[in-house]
Amino acid sequence: MFSRLWPVMRKEFIHIRRDPRTLVVMFIAPLMQLILLGYAATTDVRDVPLAVFDQDRTSASRDLVEAFVASGQFAVAYYTGSDRELAALIDGGRARAGLIIPPGYAADVQGRRGAQVVFVLDGSDPSIAGSSLSAARLIGQAKSISIQTERRATAAPLLEVRTRVWYNPDMASAVFMIPGLIGLVLQLQATLLTSSAIVRERERGTIEQLIITPIRPFELILGKILPYALVALLITLEVLILGTFWFGVPIKGDVGLLLAISCLFLLSTLSIGLLISTVANTQQEAFLLTFLTLLPSVFLSGFIYPAAAMPAALQFISGIIPLTYYLIVVRGIVIKGVDASTLLPQIGALALFGAILIVAATARFRKRLD
Repeated sequence: MFSRLWPVMRKEFIHIRRDPRTLVVMFIAPLMQLILLGYAATTDVRDVPLAVFDQDRTSASRDLVEAFVASGQFAVAYYTGSDRELAALIDGGRARAGLIIPPGYAADVQGRRGAQVVFVLDGSDPSIAGSSLSAARLIGQAKSISIQTERRATAAPLLEVRTRVWYNPDMASAVFMIPGLIGLVLQLQATLLTSSAIVRERERGTIEQLIITPIRPFELILGKILPYALVALLITLEVLILGTFWFGVPIKGDVGLLLAISCLFLLSTLSIGLLISTVANTQQEAFLLTFLTLLPSVFLSGFIYPAAAMPAALQFISGIIPLTYYLIVVRGIVIKGVDASTLLPQIGALALFGAILIVAATARFRKRLD
């Protein structure tokens, strides 16, 4: 039996040896999964960006803010001058929580009348909101007990932290995951379809026939990727409709704005597919390389695990992944109903990534054609 089995095995080993790039990808993918899951797969959220609106501006109010910071759960990112400014920071995703201290806070505490502060949470990400909500309540209780001990008061608590969860009061996971799936599906489909289509032409030998036609290389590139861009946009609409009517996730913002920004994101994903097509020689290799580029996007973009819980090095890598910015856009429009002015940093980042990647992909593809 072995005498018949060995020639077949030997043939396959020869094929593997003749395709070293696929072999390298096969070994790199598990290593990436292990590293990314080992560091990124954590829900221990620390240093949640906190916006503070301190209307009291006393040593007592500063002590309260310090109590939130000392817990390690929150980091003061902004001091605001109004409720509207605080809301804008949370809308734009620059702050995940807000602490509003009313005027007369110190006087209420010292007069033993009892003080109330408001703690606002961005509920669009349940993993961050859940742990932050629990932490805020515990900090409030601990601070109240500390004040009572100092004042030797035994009556009602002298501090009450009133919590409010915006955008997703029930902290339902579907509200967070469904918009994120739009970005993930869009990247996977656009990248895989583009890379596979061009590699398929090369495998069949028809790419050379297209090259000798009067069509210019840039026109050839556009002709190959534009149909898949339209298909990807239709997939976006499909996921939106399914998420709204099947999973009950309402769309609070402008769908037209979402589709327009999706086109910017598609510029990046299609360019990645084009770059893969210049490296891969077979459709199998194109699929493996697409999977390899998808891994960092899934684990580091904030699709599942919050970036705030990751090490600094992985947070830096998260900042150079286009999906990171698109997820802020799609969740901001669908869950929060924000407008374009709030999303200008993300729109600018997506435009920059798209321009860099399309220039690099076009230059590489034209060189490969030559």
